[in-house]
Amino acid sequence: MAWGQGVRKPVLGLLFRAQQQAARGYSSSSFQTRVLGTHVPQNDMFHRRFSSQMSSSEQMNLIKQLRERTSAPIKDVKASLVSCNWDIEAAQKDLRKRGVVLAAKKSSRTAAEGLLAIAQDEKRAAVIELNCETDFVARNDVFQYLASSMAKMALSAQGPGQLFLPFGPEYLENMSIKLDHPKLSGETTVLSAVTEVAAMVGENVKFRRGFILSTTAHGVVSSYLHTCPQPGLGRIAGLVALEAEDSSVSLDALKTVGSSIAMHIVATKPLFLSKELVSAAAVENEREILRTQAESSGKSQMAMDKMVEGRLRKYFEEVVLMEQKYVLNDSTNIKAVLNDLSKEVGSKVTIDLKLRMGQNPLLTLQLKADMNQMRLLGCT
Repeated sequence: MAWGQGVRKPVLGLLFRAQQQAARGYSSSSFQTRVLGTHVPQNDMFHRRFSSQMSSSEQMNLIKQLRERTSAPIKDVKASLVSCNWDIEAAQKDLRKRGVVLAAKKSSRTAAEGLLAIAQDEKRAAVIELNCETDFVARNDVFQYLASSMAKMALSAQGPGQLFLPFGPEYLENMSIKLDHPKLSGETTVLSAVTEVAAMVGENVKFRRGFILSTTAHGVVSSYLHTCPQPGLGRIAGLVALEAEDSSVSLDALKTVGSSIAMHIVATKPLFLSKELVSAAAVENEREILRTQAESSGKSQMAMDKMVEGRLRKYFEEVVLMEQKYVLNDSTNIKAVLNDLSKEVGSKVTIDLKLRMGQNPLLTLQLKADMNQMRLLGCT
């Protein structure tokens, strides 16, 4: 009898608590889980109990796996896993939806970092500038893959014939691009691909501008990239188009010299291709500055005139490509390098076009046929 009374009290207590839980709206399965410790897999409460009991090492392993799949920031990866009860497949879908929305919100933020990507063949070169917010993202393999893919697509979209074609975002955004990367694959538009990468990296990613350079004659387009994390990518680009008068000339020597001149252009930042292409206004402006400097010397007029002309020659050596000292051999200049190349191949070789492009800053371009310097700032 005493044993029956001892058992009756806990049972009555459980029944009383069950009545209280029912009055508060709890289901019998919830009551079983909370009071009796019965695990009910189909109930959400079970998932919360499971996630709370998951070890920190297991959580970190899931975070690592999802980050490797998506390249999303750790903070966003963890938030998606928590909201999806640590279901990695559901979290991946949630992260993608969340990322696209956040990418749209971040599109107004300044994207001042990034890379230039070049794709080229013997006759043409396409350069595109893809921007992001930090140098950290510029080193991301998905970001770099997208930049390279966009340059290749731009090159294939335009045939030879036009010497120079600048283009902005609207030129490529709606074109179809096929991607084959572990984290970014399938066929989509350029605009969608840029948005997808922005969602992955958690920053504003923006395609800013691009250029296609071609040579219509017997020649080559050579390029050089500075600060190059991998082939075809860099932060400063130099390009030059060399043309041989004789169409039977082998182009191997032109390719070699063209590459070194492209590197020279990156290092010396020439503003003009030749002295003949320096505008009269630019020469007069420089002469006026030099004249003012000479007058402060207190020398005779004849001495001042000689001083101005001497300094003007020095100015040409600094800003005119053909007059500049060759970076690989400062005992000669680019004009002499071209003369030596012409003798080597047995035909006159000329520079049709030179281009220096920095990631975001100043771009200088000049064509042989253009009698005015073109300075393009922030072309879009």
